[in-house]
Amino acid sequence: MSILAKFSALAQARAFHIGAGRDPFRVVIEQALSATEGVIEGRTVLLFGTNNYLGLSHDPTCLAASIEAVRRHGTGTTGSRIANGTFDLHNQLEIALAGFYRRRSCMVFTTGYQANLGMLSVLAGKDDTLLIDADSHASIYDASRLGHAQVVRFRHNDADDLYRRLRRLGAAPGCRLVVVEGIYSMLGDSAPLAEIAAVKRETGATLLVDEAHSFGVLGEHGRGLAEAAGVESDVDFIVGTFSKSLGSIGGYCVSDHPDFDILRVACRPYMFTASLPPAVIASTQAALARLREAPELRDNLWANARHLHGGLRQAGFEVGPHASPIVAVSLPDIATATRFWNRLLDQGIYVNLVLPPATPDGRPLLRVSVTAMHHAAQVGAAVSRFTEIAAALGLRREAA
Repeated sequence: MSILAKFSALAQARAFHIGAGRDPFRVVIEQALSATEGVIEGRTVLLFGTNNYLGLSHDPTCLAASIEAVRRHGTGTTGSRIANGTFDLHNQLEIALAGFYRRRSCMVFTTGYQANLGMLSVLAGKDDTLLIDADSHASIYDASRLGHAQVVRFRHNDADDLYRRLRRLGAAPGCRLVVVEGIYSMLGDSAPLAEIAAVKRETGATLLVDEAHSFGVLGEHGRGLAEAAGVESDVDFIVGTFSKSLGSIGGYCVSDHPDFDILRVACRPYMFTASLPPAVIASTQAALARLREAPELRDNLWANARHLHGGLRQAGFEVGPHASPIVAVSLPDIATATRFWNRLLDQGIYVNLVLPPATPDGRPLLRVSVTAMHHAAQVGAAVSRFTEIAAALGLRREAA
C-alpha cells in the first residue's frame, strides 16, 4: 500500500473540484498589479480574497524600505535568532511593536503560524490546561498538539461555557491559559472579549488574544480587539502577524510579563527557525509607521466593509450579522459553491472558496474580503457579479 493512500478521500475531493472547472487550491496570481488587482490566467481580476486589509503590500514607502534593506544587508540572515539571525533591524522592529502596543517586551517570529505554535506550546506545559475556542485557527489547534498541556475546547464565542469549564477544573494543579481571536478568519466575527476578560479575572486564568486579523483593523489606534473592547490590561499576551494589515510576512508576541525574555531560549519554533530577511523586516517597520500615521486607512477599510456586507445582505445572501472586512457567504452545498466560485473568477472576481471541514458549520463558504484601497465602484462590481451569478444558478435569496 502507498504511504499516501491515507489521503485518497482528499484526492477524490480535489479531483471533483478540478473537474468542475479549476483547482481552487492552485490558483496562481501571475502578477500582483496593486492591492486590489492581479493577473490570473492572463486576465486582470479584482482581488477580493486577500488579507491585505490596509493595502500596504504596494505602499511606496514600504517598497522603498524593502529595497534599501536588501542593498544594505543582503537577501537573508541564514540563521536563527539565537545564532546569527538577529540584525539591528530585528531589534528595532521588536522595540517599535512593543511601543505600539504599550508593552514591555516583544518577540518577532518568522511567520504568524509559528508565533502561535511557539507561544502556546511553551506557555502551556504538561501540568497546565489550554482552553481554546472551538472555532480556533489551525495554528492554535496545531500548537495544542505540540505542547503537553491538557486541552479543553469551549463553545465558540461563549464566555459562559468558558466559565463553566474553568470552574470544573477546580483545584487541579497548573495554570489555565485561555486563547481567543480578535477576528475569526472564516466568518469575520469577533470574540466577546469584555465578557471573557471578566471570566479571566474571576478565575485567575491567563489570557492570550490572537489579533492576526484584527491588528490594524480594530481599535482607535489599530491595536486590535483588546483596545476596541477596553480590556488591554486584562490581556497577558497578544499574538499577531505581519501578513495581513502590514502586507508582508512574520509574526510576533507582545507582553508585559516581567520574565518574558526567558521565552527566547525556551520557545523551540523561535530558537530553531531562520529569522526573517532584512527586506521583510524593513517593509514591516515602514508599514507599522504608516498604520500609526494614517488612520484614514482604517476609515476607508470600514467604509468598504460596510458597503460589501450591506450590499450582499441586501441582495439576499446569507452573511454574518455584522459588517467586517471579512464577509462569509454561506452556500447550500459543495457543488453549488464550486460552480459559483468558478463563475466569479470567470467574470473577473477572485474570492476564497472554503470547504468543510474548514468551515465552522459544515457548509461551504465564499470568503470575501476588502482592503482600504478598494474603490466603491470595485466593491459595487463584486456585489453585482454575486447577484447575477446567483440568479443564473437559480439560488433562492431573500432580500433584506
